[in-house]
Amino acid sequence: MTRQAIHSRIRCGIRVLVLAACCASIPPARAEILWSDLGSRVIHKTPVGLDMLAGRVSRDDTANDALYFKFHVDPLSDVATEEYYALFQLAQSNENHLAVGNAPEAWGYSACYTSETGPSNKVEGEYNLNSSMPEAAGLGVFKPYELTRHNQERTIVFKVQYVPGGDDLITVWLSPRLTRGATEENQPETLTTKFKANASFNQIRLRHQGGGNGWIFSDMAVATSFSDFVTIRFWQTLWFMGLASMALLAVVVAGVRLVERRKYQMRLRLAEQERALQRERARIAQDLHDDLGSSLARISLLCGLARTDADNPVQLESHMVKIAESADETVRALEEIVWAVRPGSDTLQSLVDYITHFSNELFEGGGTRCRLDMPENVPALPLPPETRHNTFLVVKEALTNVLKHSGAREVRVQVKMMADVVEISVQDDGRGISENPPDGTRGNGIGNMKRRAKALGSQITFDSAEGRGTTVRLRLTLPNVAAEKV
Repeated sequence: MTRQAIHSRIRCGIRVLVLAACCASIPPARAEILWSDLGSRVIHKTPVGLDMLAGRVSRDDTANDALYFKFHVDPLSDVATEEYYALFQLAQSNENHLAVGNAPEAWGYSACYTSETGPSNKVEGEYNLNSSMPEAAGLGVFKPYELTRHNQERTIVFKVQYVPGGDDLITVWLSPRLTRGATEENQPETLTTKFKANASFNQIRLRHQGGGNGWIFSDMAVATSFSDFVTIRFWQTLWFMGLASMALLAVVVAGVRLVERRKYQMRLRLAEQERALQRERARIAQDLHDDLGSSLARISLLCGLARTDADNPVQLESHMVKIAESADETVRALEEIVWAVRPGSDTLQSLVDYITHFSNELFEGGGTRCRLDMPENVPALPLPPETRHNTFLVVKEALTNVLKHSGAREVRVQVKMMADVVEISVQDDGRGISENPPDGTRGNGIGNMKRRAKALGSQITFDSAEGRGTTVRLRLTLPNVAAEKV
């Protein structure tokens, strides 16, 4: 390699570093903040409370997710003006639920309307909050909580893990670390308090009553993650500048070997893709082989029963019908195996063709008419084996449900091409999906289809009502088209 080429690559590496530094200075995308009020509010003598939320966020007793709440306080009413209370409270339809701040009968930072009473509390439903700055009680003894004092501002973050139909799990952090690298897991136990309470809400009320001039509340927010409250300004730190210097040196060294490494990585990716393809084919073949083995075992069992009941025409006929059905299923399983491993099957065209073939064969000679509505020109786009396999199994499950359970006179299978989306629908005029099946049970077909659609990253919908048929619609995003757009 010539000196000119080396210098060229070094200049290229420096440009890459500068671009990376510029990108790093952009704050990372924040997770979802559901509600926030960053201004300061003096809350004084508001026993009922001032609703800040106006119903923009709510959770009822059926919720099972987690929410994170944050607020900053400057106590104008403090330990010198006891007795008083100041609260950041969750309420539901004007019914008071969990509140955090200074409870009516507590001296320090505390919670009230809780399902448990704190070990150092005397009033039921109040819970003192742990603090990294506990109050000295003399002779080296410290109270487990911190008294409120003016000009000693505090930030409080609390998490609600909702439990459907039961008490919710509450974790409160008094003045937690919210700098880069902070998580809820690495907060000290000395400022972490856990208890249970009812935290359903559609209001957030700021309350104060009693002595003093109230509390100043600010920087309030409701979010879906603790990390939403972490402040990251790493581009201003000394370690970032040191890291940037090290990165510059690394880019200079790496630039000389860039072309060789790219070639090696390309060969490695191609080899890995080939191995992944082989593993997927083996997995599909194994799944289908299991189905085939089950069908053959059933045929063998039915043949034995047929020999036993040879003198009973009614039973013999029943066994023969079941043998014929199992034989048909076995033939279809064999066809699926051949299709799965045949070269050239991993395309959208092959998938549409096989859905057409399977639909015709499944309803051939039966009491249900099958109508096909397929696009004339299907692009020859490659599909990953797992995508092709799961898509076909969703359609197969929908068609099998029509055949076995719907009592339909007609079923329509439609494939529509829309830019980078393929929509596959199976529509029948049968009895529909019953909310209360006669035997009180429901099969796993719909659940299986939903799981496979989720694995595909696709949308699946079910439109059904008793007596007016069912439509199953799957919207599949074509991975190759989507990648090209990116």
